[in-house]
Amino acid sequence: MTHKKAVFYTSLAASLLLISIGVLAPKQLERFSNSSLNFIYNYLGWFILGSVFVFFAFCMYIGLSKFGHIRLGDDNDRPEYKTATWIGMLFSASIGISLVFWGVAEPVSYYIDPPFGKGSSEESAKLAMQFVYLHWGVSAWACYALVGVSLAFFQFRKKLPSSLSSVFYPLIGDKIKGSAGKAIDVMVILSIVIGIATSLGFGTLQVNSGMSFLWGIPVNISTQALIIIAVTLIYIGSTVSGLQGAMKHLSNLNMLLAFALLGFVLFLGPTQAIFKIFFQGIGDYAQNFIGMSFRTEPYSDGSWIASWTLFYFGWWIAWAPLVGSFVARISKGRTIKEFMMGAVFIPVIGSFFWFAVMGGSAIHLIQNMGEKALAAAVSTDVTSALFQFFEYFPMSAFLSVLAMVLVLIFFITSANSAVFVLGMISENGNPNPAHRTKIVWGVVIAAISVVLIMTGGLQGLQSALVATAVPLAVLMLVMCYSTYKGLQDEWLQLSRQESEEQMAARARAEKQAR
Repeated sequence: MTHKKAVFYTSLAASLLLISIGVLAPKQLERFSNSSLNFIYNYLGWFILGSVFVFFAFCMYIGLSKFGHIRLGDDNDRPEYKTATWIGMLFSASIGISLVFWGVAEPVSYYIDPPFGKGSSEESAKLAMQFVYLHWGVSAWACYALVGVSLAFFQFRKKLPSSLSSVFYPLIGDKIKGSAGKAIDVMVILSIVIGIATSLGFGTLQVNSGMSFLWGIPVNISTQALIIIAVTLIYIGSTVSGLQGAMKHLSNLNMLLAFALLGFVLFLGPTQAIFKIFFQGIGDYAQNFIGMSFRTEPYSDGSWIASWTLFYFGWWIAWAPLVGSFVARISKGRTIKEFMMGAVFIPVIGSFFWFAVMGGSAIHLIQNMGEKALAAAVSTDVTSALFQFFEYFPMSAFLSVLAMVLVLIFFITSANSAVFVLGMISENGNPNPAHRTKIVWGVVIAAISVVLIMTGGLQGLQSALVATAVPLAVLMLVMCYSTYKGLQDEWLQLSRQESEEQMAARARAEKQAR
């Protein structure tokens, strides 16, 4: 792979192969996906869980150790964004569409069917929030922070190209410009394509479910394909038309709408219960973090862990290259300690509060208010969970439409960034990739999303995510070592520089004394 467009052509060929198999042999692809998923769950689940914990431990180590004082840029660089703005951008980096989709469905699902113990009970209500916080907590953001800090260090401090292959410079040197580096970039591109296509799939299923719930529009492949086509035209159009400023304002508007929705439920819902759930969940999560992080259920079939924990951890790993690249771009000038404290912990608090408001309110309605119909609706169809939940509030139709708008805009803004990153990596770190490259990737993402829905709906999306997580986890473990090596070399260089400056200062002082 020595051609300057080898990364683009290779990754495009692999993506087109997946699309072709899905169109020509959907049943075979579905069977292969399911068997691959079962293999990973049965034989490699421990590896995914262990890898994510290593990522968290590594992030904490470099943030709190001597390396924490190293700046992501030159020594005289300072952050480009104010801390409040930076935190807001971190929070909206990737999780908006997922929070809307799973805000009610996931906690209620755990309440009905907990990882252990009796379902639909006070104990399962506590376990529901505890495991939601595990899946959306520091483990998830450690995956993003690892990629983000590694790329930012080598890009801004060591002045290497803005491609993830640059992170491996301490191990392979200038080979990052050859076949080895291009192979890494191809793997990264495929993970981004499948990750963003999967999110489009989840969003499409939820929007279709909401349209059916409100207006009786049928839930089928045809409707879902039309939704994907419409969304794709919007995000491709915004990418190539120079409307990046408009997209930024649209993203900010969407965050305001999300907070408005959150505030509506918070103040018209069980406010006191929500705050109790929020703090209770944080306490249970902190107390049981280690045990939950390594829970593999070796004495049972492990189906709950496979369906939920491994799915989520695979999702975060698959999204890490995209979100990590975004986080790196906005973090120039910050110290590693600042970066880790902000990127790992602060967005987590926002996610926890969202689930306490949405999922906690739903569980309160079921457990304390006796609204068993909501539990039945969620267990029947998770894609309609949010809309069923809104039926217990005034202006439910308006809230449902607002939720669908949130899902669509969250995806459009995420996909807009994704096709830009894909174009940049495809063109060897070109900060201004050609429109043609971005259009190609936009169409490919849409096509793969349709294929994934055709070959198993949620199960097909789940399989695709977890399958990409295994090779990426290996890559990210190597990334930990490479980043450590680069930081160690940088620290030694800074120490020598400091010693030389001290010696020079002493020499000047002695000269003046004479």
